[in-house]
Amino acid sequence: MGAVLANVTEAFEWTDTNREWLIQKPLELLAYIVVALLLRWAAHRFIDRVTTRKRKPPPGNGRRNTDAARRDERRDQRRKTLASVFKSTVSLLLLTWVALTVLSIIGLNVAPFIASAGIVGIAVGWGAQSLVRDFLSGIFMLLEDQYGVGDVVDLGDAIGTVETVGLRVTTVRGIDGTLWYVRNGEVLRVGNFSQGYAVAVIDVALARPVNVTEAARIVEETAAAAVLDDPVRDHMLEAPAMLGVDQTTAYTVTLRLTARVRAGSQWAVQRYINSKVLTAREAADITIHAEKAHQ
Repeated sequence: MGAVLANVTEAFEWTDTNREWLIQKPLELLAYIVVALLLRWAAHRFIDRVTTRKRKPPPGNGRRNTDAARRDERRDQRRKTLASVFKSTVSLLLLTWVALTVLSIIGLNVAPFIASAGIVGIAVGWGAQSLVRDFLSGIFMLLEDQYGVGDVVDLGDAIGTVETVGLRVTTVRGIDGTLWYVRNGEVLRVGNFSQGYAVAVIDVALARPVNVTEAARIVEETAAAAVLDDPVRDHMLEAPAMLGVDQTTAYTVTLRLTARVRAGSQWAVQRYINSKVLTAREAADITIHAEKAHQ
């Protein structure tokens, strides 16, 4: 047995090269991997802390609570999406750094790999220009808060309620139930009906001849009384204002009345006021050919 061990010892000489490959380089590789994992953990934790905030119960009535809940949901989705992007970017950068470091430690020349990666990156980027544009547009849309889940938007070809906001695609549910998939890079303009406030526009067409002054008084009084009713009272921001005659033809005179309301509630307010104006027409014998609310 002793002779066998002696032969093995003679066959394996403990040289500086052996020490380097069996101890020094593995420890060095392990150290870089541990550092990369720690950096990734710290970066992800920092991103989570920055993109996560504690919610406070919103004060106010049910309507305000609903609006606050929708805004919170919208912010949460933005934060989660941005956090996912930042985490993926950090992980990719650290993985690339560790891979190049490992190749360098084991003695391989990393310059050809970097050059090849650059060429491949250019080729892929050239072939996936639309994909890159979609991702960049999605990031800027989230950062600028152009729209969010629950908003009613006009994206050009698609008009409806936003259901999801992704980095590449936004889904919009049309008024007829159609689900539209809109690539972010193809969105050239965004009309958001749910930000800030909205204006309910009520156009009342009266058959000529008509006493315009009396008709305007009745329509304005009817609208002022209607906005105090429960169905629309919480939506109102300002009292309705009669703008006067908006259009005239050989057969009709159109009166326009507007009211500033909460964003997204203009259509409900318009329909309610129109129904009240129709009732007032019958009571006051005002001939109205059509009540039209711009949507």
